[in-house]
Amino acid sequence: MSYENLSTWLGCPVENYEPGIEIKDGVIYRFRVDWEPEHTMAELFAAFTADPAAAKTTGLVIGAWFGDDSSADSAEIVQLLVGARHALPKLTAIFFGDVTSEENEISWIQQTDVSPLFSAYPGLKHFSVRGGNDLSLGGKMRLESLESLVIESGGLPRTVLAEVFSMDLPKLEKLELWLGTDEYGWDGSLTDLKPLLDGGLFPSLKHLGLCDSEIVDQIAEALVTAPVMNRIQALDLSLGTLSDEGAAHLVQCESLKLLKSLDLHHHYCTAEGMRLLKAAFPGVNLDEQQSGDEEDRFVAVGE
Repeated sequence: MSYENLSTWLGCPVENYEPGIEIKDGVIYRFRVDWEPEHTMAELFAAFTADPAAAKTTGLVIGAWFGDDSSADSAEIVQLLVGARHALPKLTAIFFGDVTSEENEISWIQQTDVSPLFSAYPGLKHFSVRGGNDLSLGGKMRLESLESLVIESGGLPRTVLAEVFSMDLPKLEKLELWLGTDEYGWDGSLTDLKPLLDGGLFPSLKHLGLCDSEIVDQIAEALVTAPVMNRIQALDLSLGTLSDEGAAHLVQCESLKLLKSLDLHHHYCTAEGMRLLKAAFPGVNLDEQQSGDEEDRFVAVGE
């Protein structure tokens, strides 16, 4: 989850950037500041982009940008990235918000409208963002190159869902949404997911993640007849409150047997529910079994 900063991303090592270091090929650099930083984020970006080697950069990770003011939003960082676009002609991957729980809980991260990044980097293939507060993706944009979109939150507002579903993403293969809980910002319902489940969106979609959800049993029931199941190869319903009720629905889904990957780790299934799932899909990930009555079940990532 978000207890440690990324050590690798997209198969590359991730290292913190400091002015003066040698920029190495094959390394993704993280930009972050501590509570009492030696350099501001603006200074880090200026030093990085002044180095001719930065022009080869294909991926960047944005870490904690707020120093000792955890309430500061990410608007300035969006503008720094937009301003650096000419110095980063090969940038195709951004992880926006590699913030650990020690630095700021996921549901306290203050995001912003990140859509200017899509205009600044039209060749973007991978975009991940952590934190749902004040997050906007703009919506109704056609992104020709985007292959993966990951939104991690402790509670995803339905407005963000609507923006995602209004985007034209012809090459999107992976969509992962951490829906979270209504205690920390989730205000949607199964109805809000219907455009996605109906299968009319994202023609290249192969990997679907609807993670960290308190309505995962309802999602599992809907997936039994959901057209989207006929074309995805990997399903991720991990980190949520899946119970035997949801397991009973999933095993009724004929398309389940055609999946290459099924991730259900962090769940509330009993031994019997796990037996049914393993019989239907022997390779299912059922790690991190939890216990508790319905009122005592929690998603893995909330606050």
